[in-house]
Amino acid sequence: MWGFERAAIGGWRRRLARRAYGRVLEVGAGTGGQFKWYPAGVQVVAVEPDAAMAARARLRAAAAIADISVVEAAAESLPFVDGEFDSAAVSFTWCMVADLERASEELRRVLKPDALLVMVEHVHLHWQPGRWLQSRAAPYWAAVAGGCRLDRDTVGVIRAAGFEVLETRSHVLGWVVEMVARRRLGLPSAR
Repeated sequence: MWGFERAAIGGWRRRLARRAYGRVLEVGAGTGGQFKWYPAGVQVVAVEPDAAMAARARLRAAAAIADISVVEAAAESLPFVDGEFDSAAVSFTWCMVADLERASEELRRVLKPDALLVMVEHVHLHWQPGRWLQSRAAPYWAAVAGGCRLDRDTVGVIRAAGFEVLETRSHVLGWVVEMVARRRLGLPSAR
């Protein structure tokens, strides 16, 4: 995917990382492809459940200008105290987590009130026949793409977990969305 990374994803990741501030939680770091975009002065704690990917991410963290540490953990069970982070960055992770709702609730839990969440994710299309085709292709894509689901209502799940979506920017005919959200005060909305 390096060609697509250079053509489009790198720009999306750059915008994402530049909006993060303070103590940043990156969920689903993979091999650390986003690390080079964080500016100096931020402290990033990157979470990755796969040990081999986390090991590769640690090598990239050592070369980054930001202060980055890598923790092996799943998005559905973050090993941090409530309200520990000022902002969070998530890129192409919510399409792969096993329990999308639980991961979103955990993310909200570890963010400070009014903290910023920046994401770039695959989402279910809003237009037909694209949505229908995407739903039919999703299981096959997941089988060859490490479990990535193209047909999730990521924006809706983030809202239900207690975030206010401030901005969205669609790419690839609506298949990928950049999203900026803020953790709302109080309890998440009922589903």
